Amino acid sequence: MGNLIIAGQFLLSLSLLIVLHELGHFIPAKLFKTKVEKFYLFFDYKFSLFKKKVGETVYGIGWIPLGGYVKIAGMIDESMDTEQMKKEPQPWEFRFKPAWQRLIIMLGGVIVNFILGLLIYIMIFGVWGEEVVAPKDVKNGYAVADTFKQFGFRDGDTFLSVDGKPLENVTKINKYLFLRDVKTIEVLHADGTQEMLHVPEDIGKQMWKQNILEPFTPIFPAVIDSVLENTPALKSGMLKHDKIVTVNNEPTPYWSDFTSKIREADNQPIKVTVNRNGSLVDLSITPEDNKIGVSPAYNPEEIYKVQEKTYGISESISKGTAAAYWTLKDYMSQFKYVFTKKGATSMGGFISIAKIFRPVWDWKIFWSNTAFLSIMLGFMNLLPIPALDGGHVVFTLYEMVTGRKPGDKFLEYAQITGFVLLLSLLAFANGNDLYKLITSWF
Repeated sequence: MGNLIIAGQFLLSLSLLIVLHELGHFIPAKLFKTKVEKFYLFFDYKFSLFKKKVGETVYGIGWIPLGGYVKIAGMIDESMDTEQMKKEPQPWEFRFKPAWQRLIIMLGGVIVNFILGLLIYIMIFGVWGEEVVAPKDVKNGYAVADTFKQFGFRDGDTFLSVDGKPLENVTKINKYLFLRDVKTIEVLHADGTQEMLHVPEDIGKQMWKQNILEPFTPIFPAVIDSVLENTPALKSGMLKHDKIVTVNNEPTPYWSDFTSKIREADNQPIKVTVNRNGSLVDLSITPEDNKIGVSPAYNPEEIYKVQEKTYGISESISKGTAAAYWTLKDYMSQFKYVFTKKGATSMGGFISIAKIFRPVWDWKIFWSNTAFLSIMLGFMNLLPIPALDGGHVVFTLYEMVTGRKPGDKFLEYAQITGFVLLLSLLAFANGNDLYKLITSWF
């Protein structure tokens, strides 16, 4: 049932974004008296699930849920209607219109995506407000990855400010470090002292290379929530609700202590003592890749106190605008890692995207994910790749600057090249998803 709810949310969000994106092309095309032959949600290769002609436009729903399109007369697009391009340009065709009108038509989709993301974020802050965790409300502080202790961080720290600005929500500290070129962090140590610590300028790159994307994790009790199939933990007899007491006779009251001891073992056998229903049980476990295959019981109430903040109209506009801006900027910062070997293998397709939704229907999370996907879709469509809006924009800007319009043959070959590239990336990303899904079964 949970998977159906996830799929339903993903399909609804995707459909909404596609329709509004295509409306962004459709409306200016109509305003400039350009003929729109088709308006489709999803692709309709060979046949449609639904279609109806209204005026000069066929509206329909395709059966391939990989996107959608508007077919504008006189434009080389996904339809690759080259026969039409062999005829003389007509006043109602895209290619007949002046460059500035064509530019607006092509930019319409991404503009709608960015505006939609902004409006949704404003709505979220206005309707639901936000949950924040102040530095003083972290009960046990944070556990620090060993690599970060060289910068002066200590287990039990909490964080007061980043680059001189007070940290309103301490749970965002890892994201700030990874994506926002942080230089200084003011910390409150467990002993009550405060200290301004400096981190390297390339800290985000270091986190990526060392696969330490969460160097700071809240300190919470070491209790098992689930034991994965075919793992050392399952083979040892470890069970859900086991409370970790010691590893090799050394106390491990917190989850960070437990995982640290597993890493120190360096894949050698360890003795783990657990409290199971009031009785102490000794287990012998040999980690694999410094992991044993368990996940923690994560109770937020044992970790920090969450504050519910509400906002008026003006505050919601300010907070929503900031959220939209930082969502775009953070995504652009993260995008550079795609072009690394690790980034390529981390690419995900529709399964990965769908997983950002919850197995229960939560409207706040639904709209938050939709806002994120809208801004992501806008950014991706602006990439200067033929077959994307950004590719058409580049060619149109070239024409406006030089006064020379690229030839139809060149545009046709560029569209084919871009389309093949996009299909290859799509196949690769979804192939990664399938590979991860299949390997998780074994």
